[in-house]
Amino acid sequence: MNASKLELHPAPLASTHEVFNQTPPLVDYNAFEGDTALKEAVIRAGAAWAIPKISAHGARTGSSEVMEWGYQANEFKPQFHSHDRLGNRIDLVKYHDGYHNLMALALESGLHAEPWIDPKPGAHVARAAMNLLQGQVDAGHGCPVTMTFASVPALEGSPLAAEWLPKILTKGYDPRNVPYMEKQALTIGMGMTEKQGGSDVRANTTHAYALGAEGEGQAYELIGHKWFTSAPMCDAFLMLAQSSGGLSCFLVPRWRPDGSKNPVQVQRLKNKMGNVSNASSEIELRGALGWMVGAEGRGVPTIIEMVGMTRFDCMVGSTASMRHGVAQAIHHAAHRRAFGDLLIHQPAMQNVLADLQLEVEGALAITMRMAQALDNPQDPYEKQLLRLGLPAGKYWICKRNPNHAYEAMECIGGNGVMDDFIMARLYRDAPINAIWEGSGNVQALDMLRAMAKTPEAVQVWFAELNKAKGQYALLDQKIVALHQELTDLNDMQYRARHIVEQMSLTMQASLLVQAGNAVVSDAFIQSRLGAHGERNYGTLPRGIDCAYLINRGNPLTA
Repeated sequence: MNASKLELHPAPLASTHEVFNQTPPLVDYNAFEGDTALKEAVIRAGAAWAIPKISAHGARTGSSEVMEWGYQANEFKPQFHSHDRLGNRIDLVKYHDGYHNLMALALESGLHAEPWIDPKPGAHVARAAMNLLQGQVDAGHGCPVTMTFASVPALEGSPLAAEWLPKILTKGYDPRNVPYMEKQALTIGMGMTEKQGGSDVRANTTHAYALGAEGEGQAYELIGHKWFTSAPMCDAFLMLAQSSGGLSCFLVPRWRPDGSKNPVQVQRLKNKMGNVSNASSEIELRGALGWMVGAEGRGVPTIIEMVGMTRFDCMVGSTASMRHGVAQAIHHAAHRRAFGDLLIHQPAMQNVLADLQLEVEGALAITMRMAQALDNPQDPYEKQLLRLGLPAGKYWICKRNPNHAYEAMECIGGNGVMDDFIMARLYRDAPINAIWEGSGNVQALDMLRAMAKTPEAVQVWFAELNKAKGQYALLDQKIVALHQELTDLNDMQYRARHIVEQMSLTMQASLLVQAGNAVVSDAFIQSRLGAHGERNYGTLPRGIDCAYLINRGNPLTA
């Protein structure tokens, strides 16, 4: 054929495709009003009075503006500058405005201080609920917020309290790189971990040398290193160091009282797989000024006051991650059609979504029960419940989070693994809380120590479990089996994880029974305590009211 004689007919102008069957972003919604389980938990745990404030925070954190701050804080990672252009050592970490906006929202809302400022019944519950909403926007900025919050019990009663606590408790955020004396609002970090010891802080090699008199409130010079110091732009840090009387706790500011820079020198920022909006650093202490907090040689008990609070916030943070994951999955399934129907109507997907929601129900139950216990610190029963509940909850919820994030991501499909969607970030962030503030083995062994040292805590644990006694034969059987586990003292360390898992699951089940929603407790007990399935999500037994559970988790049902 003669190509020169071909007649070319222009194709009609048209786009190659149109965008349809894509899920709209989950933004501009009230993250509290769309969370049935959280609303019920807040009321049940004694913070109904705070619902207007929590709801307002839910509207703010669910807004497109605030959600965008979370994306910005993670896309534009913190940048470290060791020196200024003239060669002066500055140890400055610069953050994107999105991070600063999130910090301001958290601190101005009192997430670092409200229960200490106004310790009325339900204050810790209300704060936990608001923190859970904030954590769904971004996990990283929660680190300095929780450390500042947790520093208060450690500093109370210290000679340093009068100068420092009023500024720590101020509802405000001042990110300026200036001496703490020039600020009205301060943030506090902590530095415990060293490269040779990790969780074994008694192996720390950082030393503190008295500059004059020794003891609580006195000035020391610290020389050493810290392998993990998160949020290095905090105004001061609670650190552990070896003094003449043993491992002690010190408050180490970034600036000296005379306005000169304290030699707390950042060596580098960690290159983390997740939690990237939060800078984590290695630091060296080159004769840094610090004041002793607590009695000499009692550094671990002193800082444990702080660690208890940060472990609780790990529970809150992982629950927040799971809540946001299932919200995204349900939202997607309610909009996405495949094989002739919406995903949310298809039985296989319903099984997965309902199972993901059940995990959130259990996590919320134990988290908010521990918040309720924090609101009653003088009650011996609540104090003993916390002693076991914090490591048990921290272990179990943080362990469940990574697989939960993966399964929620799979519900969304290919978009779920793209970095311009939030699920990839939730997945990378998910393992962090299980490692920070004591890994799984640390939590399990802490449980064993607590039970051996304070047997009354075990009695309280069973008293709480038995509040649901007689309503479910399977739960009753598991409680009896747990009691038998604890009376067998052989190979306790080897069995530690199994024990803490059984303690956590039976407590979640008992609390859900006490909450009075039979649909939720039935499904939880059958799926978590029964022998059905291999415990991949989506293996619920037949007869579960999946539609009801999914509706409880649907963020747009309010």
